Amino acid sequence: MIMSHDLGTTGNKATLVGPAGEVIASYTARYSSDFGEGGKAEQDPLSWWLAVCVASKELLNQVKGESAGVDAVAFSGQMMGAVLLDKDMSLVRPAIIWADTRASVQAAELSDRIGLDRGYKITGHRFNATYSLPKVMWVRDNEPDVFQRVRHVTCAKDYIAYMLTGVLATDPSDASGTNAFDQVKSQWSDEIFSAAGLDHLFPEVVPSTAVIGSVTKDAAASTGLRAGTPVVIGGGDGPMAALGSGVIDSSSVAYTYLGSSSWVSLATSAPIHDPGMRTMTFSHVVPNQYVPTATMQAGGASLQWISEVLEPTDDNSYEDLINEAFDAQAAAEDLYFLPHLLGERSPYWNPNARGAFVGISRHHTRGNLVRAVIEGIAFNLLSGIRAFTANGADIPEIDAIGGAANSQKLLSIFANIWGLQIHQRSLADEATSLGAAIVGGVGIGFFDSFLISKQLSTNLQSIRPNPLSLERASTQFDRFLDAYSRMEPWFDRRPG
Repeated sequence: MIMSHDLGTTGNKATLVGPAGEVIASYTARYSSDFGEGGKAEQDPLSWWLAVCVASKELLNQVKGESAGVDAVAFSGQMMGAVLLDKDMSLVRPAIIWADTRASVQAAELSDRIGLDRGYKITGHRFNATYSLPKVMWVRDNEPDVFQRVRHVTCAKDYIAYMLTGVLATDPSDASGTNAFDQVKSQWSDEIFSAAGLDHLFPEVVPSTAVIGSVTKDAAASTGLRAGTPVVIGGGDGPMAALGSGVIDSSSVAYTYLGSSSWVSLATSAPIHDPGMRTMTFSHVVPNQYVPTATMQAGGASLQWISEVLEPTDDNSYEDLINEAFDAQAAAEDLYFLPHLLGERSPYWNPNARGAFVGISRHHTRGNLVRAVIEGIAFNLLSGIRAFTANGADIPEIDAIGGAANSQKLLSIFANIWGLQIHQRSLADEATSLGAAIVGGVGIGFFDSFLISKQLSTNLQSIRPNPLSLERASTQFDRFLDAYSRMEPWFDRRPG
């Protein structure tokens, strides 16, 4: 068996995968986030470690404690964060996660010194507050006493792999989400570190399939794993989700991930550099492949927020709200929601953006409000789809994974807005952890190649758009974009 851990924003999804790629057992251990004013978003990395320990023991308990049957452990993890360690590899502060937007001044400094266009061509990304390097600069500028202790900076999965093995490393996919990685040369960028005024604080970059070490005796005692079990470094959750969905090269169907953050993505043999820089490109966990991506900060997080606000105590409230939204209207009644609760990446790259209902009327019910939230997510992701097609990508259909992809009614709303056939995939919740298991299996020779990913997830059903909705949706999309453009000056003129 391969044990994989997917360190997401709300918890660690752990999975045991067997020799035919079948999911034998899975378990999710939750942890919390610290969201605060000014764009603060932090987590305690020790809560990740506790979640890995709890989930590992639970999985082994499900298979009667057969730790000797685990052939390797591999990781997927939330990207673009910053875990700061001292010379003894101890934490110096909580991790700053992807959703944190406090480093806008530092991102602007990088843009001024390197040039926004040149930085985009080097890294495949804009310089932005959501990335690791500006976050490190923010700590230096705002917490100098803390920063003087920092000797290493790494990402979520890499810290947990270190806790298991005592070896610190990262892979190209996570490195490509730091704003410090030369994607063409596949190495850290001296030019960007110099512009940032920082030393090389990030770890060695090794292939995603690399066995970086084995489970130590101390880690074995904490997790229930057998000491000496090989540990494969794995990759970032975006490229891992692509692999777990069977998206491994340009012949694969594009996909959308509907989790806390949400995105549309595809696989290519070269980065896609959008002239408007609306999208970004990550390095894939599959060698010599790339994952062009359009990511929004608060996709599923917007749905989670509205469900908490409207029905915080009812266990069935989420499903009830989706049903009400399906029977209601929003854009058809000129009601829109701008889903920028955590600032925004694609397509605006504006950390000052915020959520807003536009066009709300006295007669609107909670069903209308939830429908507007769903449509706002779909409209925002449509901007990424259109950016890809404008740059030559062919996207006639799209696969859907992630927690929200389990709802046929939600996907039907998306299909009508996008004008695309959407395939609801099996293992929608396990795609990312499944991708990690595949990387782990390839790393130890358990699987022959990444092609096994195309055999593991199947098409549950295909949801086709209503042809009568397409023209109306196009007009509504333009109005959605217009609402943001009119609100943007207000977002950017913050008091104080």
